[in-house]
Amino acid sequence: MKKVLKRTAIVLVILLIIAFAAGYCLTASEMKKNFGRGDYPDPKITLTWFYDHYENDYPREEVSFRSGENTLKGFLYGMDNKKGLIVFSHGIGGGHEYYLGLITRLVDCGWSIFAFDCTGSGCSEGEGTKGLAQSVIDLDKALDFAESDSRIKDMDKYVLGHSWGGYAAAAVLNFDHDIKASISMSGYNTPFAKLAESCDSSYGMAGKLLYPLVWLYNKAEFGRNSSWSAVDGINKSGIPVLVIHGENDEVIQYSGSSVIAQKDKITNPKAEFRTLSEKDRSGHSSIFYTAEYAEYKEKVYIPAANELNAKYDNDIPHDELVKFVESLDDELYNGFNPEMIALIDEFFEKAA
Repeated sequence: MKKVLKRTAIVLVILLIIAFAAGYCLTASEMKKNFGRGDYPDPKITLTWFYDHYENDYPREEVSFRSGENTLKGFLYGMDNKKGLIVFSHGIGGGHEYYLGLITRLVDCGWSIFAFDCTGSGCSEGEGTKGLAQSVIDLDKALDFAESDSRIKDMDKYVLGHSWGGYAAAAVLNFDHDIKASISMSGYNTPFAKLAESCDSSYGMAGKLLYPLVWLYNKAEFGRNSSWSAVDGINKSGIPVLVIHGENDEVIQYSGSSVIAQKDKITNPKAEFRTLSEKDRSGHSSIFYTAEYAEYKEKVYIPAANELNAKYDNDIPHDELVKFVESLDDELYNGFNPEMIALIDEFFEKAA
């Protein structure tokens, strides 16, 4: 009987190891799919204005630097401005040009901007974006470049980021950089906290079974860089930090994985928090909307999009999608929340 039990236990252990290995391989495969490249889209099927719309009024200088095995492209805007240099870190799924409405308005306020496309994003190299820890790695390398390049090394430096970049803007404070102030918009506290939240959102209680697998993937992919904490960075830095989050954020939950949910653990006396709660302007990206666009989206854009999706059973032909985009108000779409611009400008000015 003892021999039978021993053999049974060995078989069960082997089966568990096989099951875990298979689960890990499946998880790794799915993670790589989810963290694929964030390329810029066909401009005919998006309302977003990219650089060709702004280039006459906002000249820029192209630079490059290495992050790991990849060369990243960066761009310097407003180089004649005197307030200081804002190093900007974008969200996942595209490059910095999605934020040109923000960048150009900050240039108008008198700031120089160093914006770059992260690994696997926009104009930069990389087969994919790799994962949620990659943004802080890339921002660290961008700051290394900013501290060594003759054009910008002597400028006071500020950090600003949204979402993936919002995490980076706070987590990079764990590194040794001379930063005057930082603003984290719609960021998560740690990569694993956000990964776990995504498991819960997708699979409910069963998602907790995936925790060990996604933790292991994150650790295997990023090693010692896998778990930098935004809260730890804020506390370590002692510099002015502003954490901004919408209470209706549908991507990074306000009371879940967000930095702002951990504010009771933030001991930095110079940290400030701003909760945005206005209807239709307190989501993950809608914090950037003007009041006029929020109304337009609710009353015009969403009903028209729903009608078109219903007509084609969510498989809209390319030509019809182009016509639909052309029918919309791109001026309203590319407006930018003036209160947000004022908040960023005033916070950084106060820290100067």
